[in-house]
Amino acid sequence: MVFHEQKIRSILFYLSLFIFLIGLPFILSFALSYRFNPRAFKFTKAGLLALKTQPQGASIYLDGKLLNEKTPATINELLPAKYNIRLELEKYYPWIGEVIVEAGKVTRLEKIILFPLRPNIKQLNIEEISSFWMDEEMEAIYYIDQQDNIIYKSDLEGEGFKEIAKLPEIKPLPKKWKISPDRKKLLGFNLHQIAIIYLNTQNGSSAAGFPFVLEYSSHKIVDIFWYSDSYHLVLVTDKNIVVLATDPQTIPVNLVNLNKENISCFYDDNEDTLYFLDSQKAADGKSYDNVYKLELSAKAYPFKD
Repeated sequence: MVFHEQKIRSILFYLSLFIFLIGLPFILSFALSYRFNPRAFKFTKAGLLALKTQPQGASIYLDGKLLNEKTPATINELLPAKYNIRLELEKYYPWIGEVIVEAGKVTRLEKIILFPLRPNIKQLNIEEISSFWMDEEMEAIYYIDQQDNIIYKSDLEGEGFKEIAKLPEIKPLPKKWKISPDRKKLLGFNLHQIAIIYLNTQNGSSAAGFPFVLEYSSHKIVDIFWYSDSYHLVLVTDKNIVVLATDPQTIPVNLVNLNKENISCFYDDNEDTLYFLDSQKAADGKSYDNVYKLELSAKAYPFKD
């Protein structure tokens, strides 16, 4: 009887030792972040995947399999590979993407935004309008009613919506609108006309006068910039660069003749400096494009009202 019990103990001991020796590599591999890769039939160092979403609490699908974790989450012991990720949260659009997990590294997807199925949309205008533009500095929105030629204004939330000016007859409608530095005048222009409108007035008029249109039929207007005095304009056409006053009787002053049509240009409002692209013929007889700087500061051009 005693001999029989000793024999059983010996068998259990050697069986346990055998199981331990067989399982030891697996135990050590998991402890050292290694996993057995059945495709390569060897142990491979694993990687980690960190997920964060805004808002939190999204369900995680990894290669189509739903995981127990919800965002934010760190998924451990992933074999190096490309994974398909799908994140789902009720009342939000799902996020779908691919991620490559590398051996021994943490792959982070921590700037995921889940957008609501019904975004917060608010109508800002009250009257009928056909176009609008923003004055970000003054946190204002301006609206055009093309049919009745009325300009409206509101804040960025649509509050204080009111008529502020009348739009003079100009066809086709201006392709671009620009407000003066003092926020008292607005210009809009098409290829050959410039509309000047006084803002914050009653019935579209002010002590300075009614809105009017400056005709510029000689060349095509490319762009217009307000000079810092809010009275003069720097006008770029397909043929030249001129300065003119916001006055119905203005006579343009030609500053530069251009060799290139429809040039690229940039105006530095702080320095009253125009940067523009034009072509110039070199000594080898070929024409090359160059960037030029035209300073229009008060020291060089002391424009006055």
